[in-house]
Amino acid sequence: MTGKGKTGPLLALLLTWAAGASGEDLRGKIELLARGGKGLAKGSDVRQAVVFFEPKEPRPTRAPEAPFTITTEDKEFLPRVLAIPRGAKVRFPNSDPILHNVFSVSGANSFDFGLYRKGPGQTRRFDAPGLVRVFCNVHHSMVAYIWVLGTPFSASPGADGTFALSGLPQGPGKLTVWHEQAEPWTIDLSIPIPGTIAARLEVTRPRIPPHVDKTGRSYFRNSREKYGG
Repeated sequence: MTGKGKTGPLLALLLTWAAGASGEDLRGKIELLARGGKGLAKGSDVRQAVVFFEPKEPRPTRAPEAPFTITTEDKEFLPRVLAIPRGAKVRFPNSDPILHNVFSVSGANSFDFGLYRKGPGQTRRFDAPGLVRVFCNVHHSMVAYIWVLGTPFSASPGADGTFALSGLPQGPGKLTVWHEQAEPWTIDLSIPIPGTIAARLEVTRPRIPPHVDKTGRSYFRNSREKYGG
């Protein structure tokens, strides 16, 4: 069994084994470290991480009929991070008394809802596995992430960083830990395993990533030029 971090600023990876996990259950803990690995990162929410296991022999996912929801509220996306099965739908209601323009330029999952007022919003189905970065074309600080997963085995950690995956099939596979402020981390393993996984991820990215609007231009140009008023 070998662990590996993708090239980039992710440092101080740790894999530890301890008694407790058995069978098809996999447990672990995530820690977000400050730059240089000097203590825990301040202001970074470990609950925004996504953990998922991909068996070597893929297992089918089942998308629910009802859509998931990401709401715009007080100029924020709630939730900020959402993991969904491939083929699931997400609705984007607007709870603010102002205009928003939710969009993404993430490959096959790209979409653009245009300007819309308070109300139920529009719905988008996501069929392509991968990370979808979601922004608002009006407000630079609004950021959300949708993980479209081709595996049914995923979890989000609690406030203390602990997570649990259940019902995993026996045999080889890959575990991924993702957080918006760090490089993704993966480890190859075989289920069942004799212990608990711990991963330390170094926070190197700002909470609001550098990005441009849907036309590829800066958010900080004259607003009258951008919106005509």
